[in-house]
Amino acid sequence: MGRATALPSSFGGCVSDITSHQIQSQSERAAALASFKLADSLFAWLTRLAALCVLALLGAIIISLIIGAWPAIKTYGFDFLTTQRWAPNAKPVPILGGLGPLYGTLVSSIIALLIAVPVGLGIAIFLTELCPQVLRRSVGIAIELLAGIPSIIYGMWGFFVLGPILADTIEPAIADFVEDIPILGTIFAGPASNLSLFNASLVLAIMILPFITAISRDVFNTVPTVLKEAAYGLGCTTWEVVRRVVIPYTRVGVIGAIMLALGRALGETMAVTFVIGNSFRISSSVFAPGTTISAAIASEFAEARDLHQSALILLGLLLFVLTFFVLSGARLMLRHLARQQGV
Repeated sequence: MGRATALPSSFGGCVSDITSHQIQSQSERAAALASFKLADSLFAWLTRLAALCVLALLGAIIISLIIGAWPAIKTYGFDFLTTQRWAPNAKPVPILGGLGPLYGTLVSSIIALLIAVPVGLGIAIFLTELCPQVLRRSVGIAIELLAGIPSIIYGMWGFFVLGPILADTIEPAIADFVEDIPILGTIFAGPASNLSLFNASLVLAIMILPFITAISRDVFNTVPTVLKEAAYGLGCTTWEVVRRVVIPYTRVGVIGAIMLALGRALGETMAVTFVIGNSFRISSSVFAPGTTISAAIASEFAEARDLHQSALILLGLLLFVLTFFVLSGARLMLRHLARQQGV
């Protein structure tokens, strides 16, 4: 009794090896965790820097536009928005008003939406609900190819092909048909012209059509099949399924597609410059020439100097603000719809 049992020396060596191995493993684990933490922190800072760069770039654009437009703002003030005349060579001070380009931008974009939205939604519904499976891919690719055509090609086509057809055939027929109808007779009054707001609106409608169609088709495909099959099982027609199931389920995405197309229409430059006529005069007829903010800047900025150049920059600032309010309104509308749906 009382005699201590001596441990073999080999056992003590094993214990020592195990202990050192545990210490080494813990050290390697701590080093690995520190490396992961460093990489994660670096990734977070890089993404944050990217976001800050975007905000800085946006702020720099706004500041540069305000600085460039400031002489015109001081000279014309709010009258710039209510003046139609555009006379950069008037003496002693140029008479410059942005009402004509602002009117042309809004009217051409609205007409383009009125044409493109029903056509684009109709194509999207056809592709998702009615089109044979064999044709869906080819028709979808054709629609997407329209989005890849350069805008100057649309402008040249509108000038050389669409414009003469409108002036010689379509516009006179429309003017004669609605001549005695109040309001419409004024909106579609002659004379016909191949350079007009109507021509520019048609070209814009064709250009924004792929955006509305492609996005609407994608959101229509997100509708659960079980919902549509249940509606068909209750005896609903295809029109009723689209109107009561597909559209309500995807209205947020559809509105987003329309707002994206509107943003494209508001800022389009080259195609519109070719076919709109570049007239600052406001006419009640859509068959008359007009201009837009982007077309006015593109056609006159190279030769503009001093106050004339500042007025063009002010037009760019107005387009920036207009696009900002349109997109902000779209965001608020989408948020309201999402809140109604409980998302």
